Amino acid sequence: MAQQDAVIRLLLVEDQLEDAEQFISMLRNGGMAVRPQRPESEQDMEKMLGAQGVDMVIAALDAKYIAFAKAAKLVEATGKDIPVLAATGSITDKIVLEAIAAGARDVVLRGRAEHVQFVVRNEFQALLGRRGLRHLEAALRETERRCDALISSSRDPIAYVHEGMHIRANEAYLEMFGFEDFDEIEGLSVLDLIAPDDADTFKQLIKGISKGEAPPKQIEIGAQRTDGSNFDAIMEFTQATYEGESCLQIVFRQQTVDAEMVKELDTLRQRDPVTGLYNRQHFMTEIESAVAGAAAGKGTQSLLLIEPDNYETKLGEIGLGLADELLKQIANRLTQTLGEKTAAARFADHIFAVLCLDHNHTQTQEQADKIRAAFDGHILEVGTQSVSISVSLGGVQIGEKIASVPQVLAKSNQCLQSAEGVGGNRIEIFDPAARDRAEEERIQAWLQRIKEALSGDQFVLNFQPLISLAGDDKENYEVLVRMTAPTGETVSPEVFLPIAEEHGLLADIDRWVIGRTISLLAERKKAGKSTTLYVKVTPASLVEGDLHNFIISQLKAHGVSGENLVLQLPESKIYTHLRPLQAFQKIVSAVGCRLALEQFGTSLNSFQMLNHFDPAILKIDRIFITDLAKNVENQKKVREFVEEAHKREKLTIAEFVSDAGSMTVLFSIGVDMVQGNFLAPPGPAMNYEFG
Repeated sequence: MAQQDAVIRLLLVEDQLEDAEQFISMLRNGGMAVRPQRPESEQDMEKMLGAQGVDMVIAALDAKYIAFAKAAKLVEATGKDIPVLAATGSITDKIVLEAIAAGARDVVLRGRAEHVQFVVRNEFQALLGRRGLRHLEAALRETERRCDALISSSRDPIAYVHEGMHIRANEAYLEMFGFEDFDEIEGLSVLDLIAPDDADTFKQLIKGISKGEAPPKQIEIGAQRTDGSNFDAIMEFTQATYEGESCLQIVFRQQTVDAEMVKELDTLRQRDPVTGLYNRQHFMTEIESAVAGAAAGKGTQSLLLIEPDNYETKLGEIGLGLADELLKQIANRLTQTLGEKTAAARFADHIFAVLCLDHNHTQTQEQADKIRAAFDGHILEVGTQSVSISVSLGGVQIGEKIASVPQVLAKSNQCLQSAEGVGGNRIEIFDPAARDRAEEERIQAWLQRIKEALSGDQFVLNFQPLISLAGDDKENYEVLVRMTAPTGETVSPEVFLPIAEEHGLLADIDRWVIGRTISLLAERKKAGKSTTLYVKVTPASLVEGDLHNFIISQLKAHGVSGENLVLQLPESKIYTHLRPLQAFQKIVSAVGCRLALEQFGTSLNSFQMLNHFDPAILKIDRIFITDLAKNVENQKKVREFVEEAHKREKLTIAEFVSDAGSMTVLFSIGVDMVQGNFLAPPGPAMNYEFG
């Protein structure tokens, strides 16, 4: 699936509205979130480019109302990084050269969905990469400025060295060696500050560093001041950059206490007191070094996260007082499985981590298998009790394609959650070089898990209230599906629904959810409560089966009125499923069911679409609601939506409301209902106090 959170703000230059809508449908069907605009004139386009954020422009190469060359010049005049794609019905060498000469970055084939999706996705990823690089460069400059200020004021003697020569030193460094001004030390060899007895040793160290060898973290060495006096010091090394140049940061620490005591204190600072493994703070520095090596193309390394399955349940069985002892036993068994060039840590409360250096994918998998097998079926003696515990592992093979610490940690954690989600006692390792194989194995495991959930009634429903801003105390909830893992943990729909959609299981999940929802409505009715439940329906259900007959039969069987059931469909799918949707609406409306249109406002002309499809409720898309209190343009849009909806006698709902300021704006605009975690997060029970 494409990125779900990154919305592409797209400007379309097409003579015909239908052609523009076709591009939007192609992109959305490819899993891309799009916020489109279509200028009516050159002046309108200039205004849109200047006043609003635009990520990309798709312009027809043969457009009449705004010529392609003119559109490209308008984009260029903004000085912004906005890629322009030329839309054409066919591709030849001549067409491509003409388009690029006129300012296009690439060409998209009109009517060829896969080609359009591929080009747009690549261009957007490249755009995000360029933006990220600019952001990182700015952050780096700011970080270097702050670091330089901190170094200048630091009491630690710090210097920067390039090819063995001083290029920067702070006041504490100058003071330690007896210099009055940096001019006296600039260009001076570090070797001149080393005591004669250690000069040869230091020369060999410098030669090794110049050949690309990694410097040691620290060495004990004799240092020499300008007056000829010597002192014992610990010299620390760190790779660094200064004014864009690679260099070495060195810190001299004069030894005032016993060296062995210093080592012992350093060890204590690095270790977790309960397990004796590395603590998170120190382990993060190890991960950073491994990631830096991967970014430079040096070596193969991997990270494994290990979590005991059903840890809270096991802890409840033996008692909280034995928590530390249980963690210690887990750490001991983990340590026994480790091979060479590995380091283990207690990474979080009961999550452990192993960094594997010089491990390719096969070696990482072997290490993970050893860890899993060491716990599977084995007994841990915890105090006077015996505990059988299995573990799940999630990991990532660190390489140039995933060479940032946040990426490595996020992907490892994602793999760990996925391993737990399909039952635990499993291993899931992400390897960019073996992605296809690993991804297929993961998908097959999830497909089996989804099918078992359908047959074994292992889905669960959560409910989020929709709250009236007009003082209406009627009960309204949106129904949200979740899955229960064999471990008892809840699996979010973002994990399993994309796989279900790709393999044609959404219609089955829809039926399960709707059937259970109608059953709950019957229970609420018996309890004397009048509740309306909102259920998502996927277009696949409209195309592949007789969902309308299923809904009608379930309503009759449970004695529930269709007025208490609202069926929600996404706006992005309406145009591509219009006929089956129209037929569906006609049938379910006859029994009182209402339809709600989600993601409203994301097409070029959302109200024009209502001439073909007549929902009773409009749910305004989240892109207009996020930070609404601070966005005047979005406030204007929402007001337009609400006023036009009320003219057409339709209810409006704002979802993903996240702050009190947005609530105030929505109330003043006249939105009928609001929904969001800020007001009430989804939960397993319908217990919100309405009114």
